[in-house]
Amino acid sequence: MLKTAEDIKVLNEKIQYAGSFLDRLRAEVGKVLVGQTYMVDRLLVGLLGNGHILLEGVPGLAKTLTIKSLSQAINAKFSRIQFTPDMLPADVIGTMIYNQQKNEFFVRKGPIFANFVLADEINRAPAKVQSALLEAMQERQVTIGENTFKLDEPFLVLATQNPLEQEGTYPLPEAQQDRFMLKVVIDYPKKEEEQLIIRQNTQQLSSPTINPVVSIREVTEARDLARTIYMDEKIENYILDIVFATRKPEQVGLSNLKPLISYGGSPRASINMALASKSVAFIHKRGYVLPEDVRSIAADVLRHRIGLTYEAEAENISVEEIINQVLNTVKVP
Repeated sequence: MLKTAEDIKVLNEKIQYAGSFLDRLRAEVGKVLVGQTYMVDRLLVGLLGNGHILLEGVPGLAKTLTIKSLSQAINAKFSRIQFTPDMLPADVIGTMIYNQQKNEFFVRKGPIFANFVLADEINRAPAKVQSALLEAMQERQVTIGENTFKLDEPFLVLATQNPLEQEGTYPLPEAQQDRFMLKVVIDYPKKEEEQLIIRQNTQQLSSPTINPVVSIREVTEARDLARTIYMDEKIENYILDIVFATRKPEQVGLSNLKPLISYGGSPRASINMALASKSVAFIHKRGYVLPEDVRSIAADVLRHRIGLTYEAEAENISVEEIINQVLNTVKVP
């Protein structure tokens, strides 16, 4: 549906007003967090795009702190699940418990029943536990016994994994990874940022209190508004060209990538790139999507959806290099 310049102007004004909560949110989270603006922005993209996020980074990069602070600032229910190799699916979703006095079973809900679920070190849990998350992430519902429960809105799974340790870990299967809207790789802070972190942690005994500054209603309204952001057909085709280039690179003149890619982005890659691009436009308080929005989010959407062949691994070619080649080759509208 084509939108007139007047429609987009009205939408811009709506977004300016509805998006004001993002500044309050950033300021509140900034009380305890130094730097890591990239991570915060990607969490906001997931929040606005109604998508789950996989965070990968070495320990100590404030992944847990960021997610917890965000949920406190939104006045949402937060739960943390520390994944371990001896976990059972019931530890995540809940189970049926027998009440001897009443001679009946009742449901005890697990920590999955929250708005923000932090799945800490998700790759430490066995496949059975990881698959227990699948229904919750995709269908936004949980089945315990014969009962099916809808999960609260907003519902976001924010999973972390440590790329260093491989012992005692179970790599996420491709189907599970595909459920995540973005895979965000967190890097070390800059030197001056780390200096501030040292001061913050050595000069004061307690961390500043995070106050709820945003209501869940504001978040759900902003999420609905983000979906109405105008995306031109040229931008849609640009997204499709990028995703299709990961499947059949030879069609865009990247024959050198064909032996390096075992599989490309799924249709979920296209859907999530469109949703994430709209969320980026919303964060910039804009009622229309630009090619720059797509390019800025492409790596986060694709890095866990492209499979590398043994040849690529033997040549030490990373997914990032393949994505950069695709982005530099596909024609920008």
